[in-house]
Amino acid sequence: MSLLANYDWSLIWENKEDLLHGLLVALEVAAVALVLSVVVGLVLALARMSKPPVSWIAALYVNIFRGVPALVSVIWVYFGVSLLLGINFTVFQAGVIALVLLYGAFISEIYRAALQAIPRGQKEAGLALGMNPIRIFARVTLPQATKIAIPNIGSMFIGMIKDTSTFTVIGLLEVTRVTQNLNSTTFQPFVLYTAAAALYVAASFFFDFVFRAVEKSLTTPPAGGIAKFLTGRRRRRIEFVVKDLEALSGRT
Repeated sequence: MSLLANYDWSLIWENKEDLLHGLLVALEVAAVALVLSVVVGLVLALARMSKPPVSWIAALYVNIFRGVPALVSVIWVYFGVSLLLGINFTVFQAGVIALVLLYGAFISEIYRAALQAIPRGQKEAGLALGMNPIRIFARVTLPQATKIAIPNIGSMFIGMIKDTSTFTVIGLLEVTRVTQNLNSTTFQPFVLYTAAAALYVAASFFFDFVFRAVEKSLTTPPAGGIAKFLTGRRRRRIEFVVKDLEALSGRT
């Protein structure tokens, strides 16, 4: 009991705004990086599925950056690339770039596997209907591949949130950095890092739920809360139009 008395758990509530702001910063960096990583990953996946030497270059990039830790990547970007290019990246920009370099490589493999899972017969059917290859890819292949890729992309996003903890080395004021700053004045590492861990875990659970809901809404037929919400809105619009038509027909 005397040992537990040494822990001041009230520090969590007293510094909740700082901790939540740190989580918000981490989410902002991860969200921006996710959008860019999906774009980069899709381009790399298509490059890997093309002919040499383009496929060789894409494969080299993927294999290099899948082996680079997030800590090394952000130091390389913030202290190396910025000096090389003569650009002073903010800590936010450096964090986003570092995540995109890493996770673009991972997501490219996710998309490559998803694209290869789509039967070739669908492309042949589209060509037979007179559709051009770009339209077939955008309207037929890509949506189906995205449905397959969504669960793994969700896992990548959770990984991005956690990897922002390494960006304390460049001064990004996210959860871990905030915890370090608070600990330097309160000397309560167990309490504060427990709170930080709880925030990361809560974020992981929340976004796992979100991506699972999105995954269900993309199934055929759609399922889950998001699908019910969207179909409910669509149904109400149809009912509204039907009522208007009935009212107009009654007047005539």
